[in-house]
Amino acid sequence: MASELLAKIKDDIKTAMKAHDAETLGTLRTLHSDIKNEAMKAGATPAQIEETITDAMCVDVLARSVKQKQEAIDILKKGGFMDKIPAEESCIALYRKYMPAEMTEDEVKALIAEIKAATGAASPKDMGKIMKELSPKVKGRFDAKRASTLVQEALK
Repeated sequence: MASELLAKIKDDIKTAMKAHDAETLGTLRTLHSDIKNEAMKAGATPAQIEETITDAMCVDVLARSVKQKQEAIDILKKGGFMDKIPAEESCIALYRKYMPAEMTEDEVKALIAEIKAATGAASPKDMGKIMKELSPKVKGRFDAKRASTLVQEALK
């Protein structure tokens, strides 16, 4: 049950080491460490870490890391540290290479309409029903806040 995504990250770590690309290497090592820490939180022993890591776990860690980097960019902008922003943006770009393709707003709207019809949701009170079905399908591929807004619009 080893993750193909983790294997790709490890291969890219080796490639970065051979190319002496310190920035990419540091970013990928941090990502690898975050993924391993997530497996430890899930209850894996050190000997079981590699077997317990799934692609879904990797995507969750990637999505969280991208969100943290975006928040860091906002904070840096507010603090006036414009010279630090390119490093954070390059980190986000590297993380996005490993994430699944993002969904378009139209794809999400179509998915919402499909779920709405299947669940029989008709009013804003039924938002939870739709979000329960929608969240796992768009996780890591579309912004959850934006998806929530689209669901609210669909239920008006």
